[in-house]
Amino acid sequence: MCEYKWIAGSKERIRRSLGGTGACERTECLLLILSYSQQILWIKATMEFSSKDMALRAQKKILSKMATKASVQMFIDDTTSEILDELYQVSKGFSGNKSEAQKVIKDLIKIAVKIGLLFRNNRFSTEELGVATEFKKKLHMGAMTAISFYEVDFTFDKDVMEEILNSSRDLLLKLVNAHLTPKSHGRINHVFNHYSNPDLLAKLYDPSGPFRPNLTKICKGLNKLVDEGTI
Repeated sequence: MCEYKWIAGSKERIRRSLGGTGACERTECLLLILSYSQQILWIKATMEFSSKDMALRAQKKILSKMATKASVQMFIDDTTSEILDELYQVSKGFSGNKSEAQKVIKDLIKIAVKIGLLFRNNRFSTEELGVATEFKKKLHMGAMTAISFYEVDFTFDKDVMEEILNSSRDLLLKLVNAHLTPKSHGRINHVFNHYSNPDLLAKLYDPSGPFRPNLTKICKGLNKLVDEGTI
């Protein structure tokens, strides 16, 4: 914890405000914010010509380190958080691997946060914004299709869902191609390839399968996001 030595007093105040040492994860998230905030201020004071780029990279690093369940609620609405919880349960149940399920969700969150930061900082060109519009339309189509397959038993078509997910992946990769690192591109592929797995989709949409309760909650959340115009 020596890297946080300069804010030792702040650390204790944060812990007390969060209810003691039991809030360790949230404490570390807030400490990261404090640490990188000081770095950003230093950048602006000493390297003004590149402070905007450096600050953006610092923000990305902060939020990547904070992609945990406790901190997600600071950046993602309750409905989306609930959907992520159900996707995690599906991934864990399908793979039988808790660590892999956690990694998929963390990768999804990190990508969503980084793209949000790029939008907030107006980093996309006019052409890229067109790609973003295409992606949003594809995402909306995917949500409506997922809901329709759930509401009408035995209409599920894995080829249709695979095509929508793969097309969404390709549009997203095109959108971030000039902005994110190959590591982030790998995260995008990891998430979409995982959820477009035909065996996973078949089990998820089996009307008498083990994931039916999860699918019910996922589609309930998707319905809400569609009604609100979020997707």
